[in-house]
Amino acid sequence: MDGQTAMKFLREMLKIRYFELKAAELFMQGLMAGNIHTCAGQEAAEVGACQALRETDFITSTHRGHGHCIAKGGQVDIMMAELFGKATGYCKGKGGSMHIVDVGLGILGANGIVGAGIPIATGSALASKIRGADEVTLAFFGDAASNQGSFHEALNMASAWKLPCVFVCENNKYGVSVCIDRVCNVEDIATRAVAYNIPGVVVDGNDVFEVYEAVKTAVERARSGEGPSLVECKTYRHRGHYEGDPQIYKTPEEVGYWKDRDPILRLRQKMTDANLATVVELDVLEAEVKAEIEAAVEFAKQSPYPAVDQVTMDVYANDNERSVIR
Repeated sequence: MDGQTAMKFLREMLKIRYFELKAAELFMQGLMAGNIHTCAGQEAAEVGACQALRETDFITSTHRGHGHCIAKGGQVDIMMAELFGKATGYCKGKGGSMHIVDVGLGILGANGIVGAGIPIATGSALASKIRGADEVTLAFFGDAASNQGSFHEALNMASAWKLPCVFVCENNKYGVSVCIDRVCNVEDIATRAVAYNIPGVVVDGNDVFEVYEAVKTAVERARSGEGPSLVECKTYRHRGHYEGDPQIYKTPEEVGYWKDRDPILRLRQKMTDANLATVVELDVLEAEVKAEIEAAVEFAKQSPYPAVDQVTMDVYANDNERSVIR
């Protein structure tokens, strides 16, 4: 852990945290339509995983996908505009929170259907193998998605064909309000890798460097033609399944346990303990990130809504006119 890398990781984690907190605040003010699902508390899993990728690699995301997009290089102002439904957003205001896409950044899209991104990632990896491209696709998904048929089908196919794919489970303990321990008869989801004869690794999902090292190993294996891996990140979401969720299914003791293991506070402490940065330097970094998020909000507020005559643009295509979401 060198100072430059640690500072880079912390900046990305802070960007996700403050983007999520600000989005939740604005949503409760009625400034966003639909609903949002925040990932505050899971930043280390997202940043650690994406930092192990190249710019030319791909990811698939979930309904809780803001952090994945930011970690893969998404701009917070364009993302915020999308949440506001503005024309300057990644999907021109038509996708919203659960459907942010930027293929140019390797972001193949968030998905409102649980587990749906897993087979999409497998298909992307298959395409890379057919083209002979030196690319890896990483699929993010939650613990509950591991009980979906799409998870098992995709892992089986990726294993059988040795596809350049990495499956990253962010096990935040809950599928909506159901604890994974109640609906899964194995302690670790990574154990399921045995059925497909691929590596299955469990890491502390709140330690960004532990996640990075595990995913880096999996990515190198996939890129070298050895096939997929399953990495399980044990983590926790600080907020509800959705904004407004009362979280009555969580005990105060459990919440306190995980708050003490906040990934951002842990990284800050490691950096100061190792003399990689001073408290003042870290506070300055935090202030810079907060200012960046506030600027993103202003950009979104000042941006126009899509014009009415654009309602079907990027929805339908014909031989005479094809429009591609940037």
